Amino acid sequence: MNILYIMFDQLRFDYLSCAGHPTLHTPNIDEIAAKGVRFTEAYTQSPVCGAARMSAYTGRYVSSHGAQWNGYPLRVGELTLGDHLRAGGVGCWLVGKTHMKADIKGMERLGLSPDSVIGARQSECGFDVWCRDDGLWAVGPDGPYDAKRSPYNEYLKSKGYEGENPWADFANAGLDGNEIASGWFMKNADLPANIDEADSETPWLTTEAIKFMNATSEPWCAHISYIKPHWPYIVPAPYHDMYSAKDIVPVVKDPAELENPHPIYEAFASGRVGKSFSREDVREKVIPIYMGLIKQCDDQVGRLLRYLKETGRDKDTMIIITSDHGDYLGDHWLGEKDLFHAPSVKVPLIIYDPRESAEMTRGTVCNDLVEAIDVTATIIDAARCEVPLNVVEGRSLMPYLQGREHPNPRTYAVSEYDYSSHPVCREIDVPAKDARMFMVATHDWKLVHCEGGLPPMLFDLANDPEELKDLGTNADYIDARAAMYVYLHDWSLRMSQRVTISDAEIAKKRQDGGQTGVVLGLVEENDVPEAWTASYRGSAPNRSKR
Repeated sequence: MNILYIMFDQLRFDYLSCAGHPTLHTPNIDEIAAKGVRFTEAYTQSPVCGAARMSAYTGRYVSSHGAQWNGYPLRVGELTLGDHLRAGGVGCWLVGKTHMKADIKGMERLGLSPDSVIGARQSECGFDVWCRDDGLWAVGPDGPYDAKRSPYNEYLKSKGYEGENPWADFANAGLDGNEIASGWFMKNADLPANIDEADSETPWLTTEAIKFMNATSEPWCAHISYIKPHWPYIVPAPYHDMYSAKDIVPVVKDPAELENPHPIYEAFASGRVGKSFSREDVREKVIPIYMGLIKQCDDQVGRLLRYLKETGRDKDTMIIITSDHGDYLGDHWLGEKDLFHAPSVKVPLIIYDPRESAEMTRGTVCNDLVEAIDVTATIIDAARCEVPLNVVEGRSLMPYLQGREHPNPRTYAVSEYDYSSHPVCREIDVPAKDARMFMVATHDWKLVHCEGGLPPMLFDLANDPEELKDLGTNADYIDARAAMYVYLHDWSLRMSQRVTISDAEIAKKRQDGGQTGVVLGLVEENDVPEAWTASYRGSAPNRSKR
């Protein structure tokens, strides 16, 4: 069986019609949900691109793999989805974004050339690369955000879009008369991007995905990783005016959130992004375009579905739809992601398994707590490869897909955020080593532990599902905080670093190696069976003299 692992960037869990959005219609993603299982309580491992993706590709928590923010290298030798799949004869390919930063120093220390097969996989998060394009080709006063080559820019140049960076000048810019109206300025969001829709990055990546599937015959897992609906918020016609302010769902925020706020929350809310998205005129410009970007993404999913049906591969291809994190869009007086309210930390997750074993769960909804790293374990399991439990910390979701009771359901979900590289760290004057937050959530409660001597945040999800009231310092909720800290303590004691030997191997060593080596603690020979000490009994050998 093949696996189409589709990840959108910054797609909110509730911005799909199958998830209940009242005005945004996503019929193609809905079709996958109608054939598969939709998970309503899926949490990302970190509400920031790089850390979330490194967890998705390793199946490990952020504090286990250590690549805790954008641009933090994933250490050389960290096992990835590709390593686990290839061990079982399944190829693992990338088409799109990873946000991977290679551990160049580690590779140099081990003599790994990035031009070698092993070195290339170490540099690309374990994937064999059909096409990698992280999609952010912005340039600042000190140079470009991403200095790698851009296959998409090369494509645009081949289509006649001129300039050094046509991604910025055409795909992510409109026109104001004869002047560039950059998508980086949200006032321009409602202008159509100055590019033919077929040449914009979402259709381009879909075309690359279809080219890959046409060219590949071996069993594969293809990670189709779209950059959208991530900002810049601008989209080509006809998607730029499909939605308007009347299609926007009401904002989730309360002035009380800004009264005596938590220091970290206050710093994010008072930053440039938070202030911009607190303006209703900004939301009315941006959110219809965010919806247009999602609509374009859904149409491209439709292209993939048509291709699979036309080639007969719909019968042997598992499809996974998810995102790396969400987008506040003004909820809670915030924009972007970074914190742990539902719009940021929850992600859409839909899995369709074409096999007969999944017939009884078609079109169902699962409300159990799951995490992004569970998708990693599921892919390995679905490909009939071994899930190494001493390495992969996720739990396979195959029981849910097959209508079986899960042998190890989650009692709580965990997400982490290291904000030491964010300006907020400097603003609140927290040492880099302490600029860390840990979220633990159940169905009824959500606790955020903040290192550096800062108070926790606490939300009563059962009675305050919109998370408008932080109870982190409320004396009436000391027992609730204590109960959530028990979960966090339980998680902190997990076995996460013994990755080179499994429990099964340890048990086998105990069984097969029980009579090798030496026996400790003996007082005299007869304390154990004679055979155990035979090597140390008998006549003393002669000593030759020189």
